[in-house]
Amino acid sequence: MTRLLAPALAFAVLALALPAAAKDSLGVFSDWAAFRDTQVPRCYAFAKAEPIGPRGMAARDYEPYASIGTWPSREVRGQVHFRLSRELAEGALITLRVGGRSFALTGGGGDAWARDQAMDAAIVAAIRSADSMSVTSITNTGRRFTDRYQLAGAATAMDAATLGCAPAALREARRN
Repeated sequence: MTRLLAPALAFAVLALALPAAAKDSLGVFSDWAAFRDTQVPRCYAFAKAEPIGPRGMAARDYEPYASIGTWPSREVRGQVHFRLSRELAEGALITLRVGGRSFALTGGGGDAWARDQAMDAAIVAAIRSADSMSVTSITNTGRRFTDRYQLAGAATAMDAATLGCAPAALREARRN
């Protein structure tokens, strides 16, 4: 039952975090959802990390999520971002594992990104062919942590985000 509610919860969490004008859902696809913000404009695929600890009740510094964004006006597509569950130690290594591939991310505080556009593209390609991914690092208290994600629906959500920010789709969304 919890597995069935995860996409709806992911949508609800993100919808609450967005300004009222930016709540344009492009769909929920298994563990992932896609959204459009016509104010910026930008579109992104989004997923919440799996719950941690006994019955998912372990404390976190932040509510972790993964997003893959498209900003047409900046000519950016497939930009990877992770909101981590913990505050990072200064200079901590951040490792993303997608299927059998590993990537050394950059970041600080509670956030992580690909180091460049080439890494963004490699991560997006890996996500399309894997079942799960995880981000591992060290907290500011010296403890190791891992945020885990299922990738069911990720490829479809990324495609929906890309199509949602196509020029014709943005014009139509602004009219409505």
